[in-house]
Amino acid sequence: MERALLVGVNLNDGEDYLASLEELGALAEACDMEVIATAEQTLEQVHKAFYIGTGKVEEVRELAIECDADVIIFDNSLSPMQMRNLQERLDKPILDRSTLILDIFARRARSREAKLQVEVARLQYMLPRLVGLHAALSRQGGASGSMSNRGAGEKKLELDRRVLEKRLSQLRRELKEVGQERETQRKQRMKTGMPRVALVGYTNAGKSTLLNAMLDLYGVDEVNVEDKKVMEKDMLFATLDTTVRKIAPEDHHAFLLSDTVGFIHKLPHNLVEAFQSTLEEAREADILLQVVDYSDGHYREQIAVTNQTLQKLGADGIPMLYVYNKADLVEPEALPGLAGIEPDQLLKSLPVVSPNSIYMSAKKRIGLKELIGLIEEKLSGGYRECTLLIPYTDGRAVSYLNEHGVVHETRYLEEGVLLVLQCREEDYQYYRKYLWKEG
Repeated sequence: MERALLVGVNLNDGEDYLASLEELGALAEACDMEVIATAEQTLEQVHKAFYIGTGKVEEVRELAIECDADVIIFDNSLSPMQMRNLQERLDKPILDRSTLILDIFARRARSREAKLQVEVARLQYMLPRLVGLHAALSRQGGASGSMSNRGAGEKKLELDRRVLEKRLSQLRRELKEVGQERETQRKQRMKTGMPRVALVGYTNAGKSTLLNAMLDLYGVDEVNVEDKKVMEKDMLFATLDTTVRKIAPEDHHAFLLSDTVGFIHKLPHNLVEAFQSTLEEAREADILLQVVDYSDGHYREQIAVTNQTLQKLGADGIPMLYVYNKADLVEPEALPGLAGIEPDQLLKSLPVVSPNSIYMSAKKRIGLKELIGLIEEKLSGGYRECTLLIPYTDGRAVSYLNEHGVVHETRYLEEGVLLVLQCREEDYQYYRKYLWKEG
């Protein structure tokens, strides 16, 4: 296991840099590193050449030697020049926050699409930083600028750049093909007319746990439900691949539930850009469920990060429900007026933030029925109550409405099948020829 030294800078800009540094430690651990020491500095602005002050660079170098660090990680994105200069002065492998996140994504990607997207993001990030990778190679003259007159370092640099650019072009072509396949699948799902609900939120807020809990209670295939679950683990970015599952609560609208990649503070721009196609599930959803880790003292900042990322994706105008997960882990003493309350009563006593929010515990399966009720309220806005008498000759209509509507009552009469149900407006218009007139 690699030993990591973390470096953070407090810029007095209102950001809780200590929380960011703590999160950096969690990212390092998620990358199988052991955090052995932390170095901090307060600055008015970052140093253009070294990010930290020149005196601090020497302190970090000595600390790295003293604690025998294998790698030094900075809690921000470093410019190509900063990375090159620090590499030369510290004489240790240097990572910044973006590189660390990209490394985690590369380790966790499972599907072909996710692997391609991560590699694109990594190469885009590496290209402008190639100079620092070859700082130790010789640079020998050549005023003409021709390839033949360049030093060995410049030749290697130019070669690497060409290799990376060629690989990027290849990856983009492959991603385009995969994207077309995903678009075809998405259009097929849209044809069913089934509502789409997407889980979004900060990483490790409990999205995958909520998806699995929904499958346990409302999955359509009880026999193979375990095979349809996703990995859930108390770790940043435990899952990356988008998963779509059908959820069919009894007496409620069935819907497609998708679990998307989690967001994080200072998420590399290239990564958001690379995951655009995967995150289409969020942009095209009828409802977004923003899962929030209510037990985290910085949950408000995490909501802000999620909302900002959704805005970048063009998904900020979609109706949203706020799911305050892990509410059972909150210490009652930390909440005004709730000190001394029994833990099992805590969830019922928490103040309602808005009609579009709910406190729950996905892990303990508390609040799931209430959440289904909120989803139902949102989905019912585009549905109409009706009673249809469908002749026995149109069995396909009965099957379709049972799958895509909410059937409250079914009666078999001499003239046909009587359905009392809720259905989408477009389905109502299509099947209104079967409207039943009592008497």
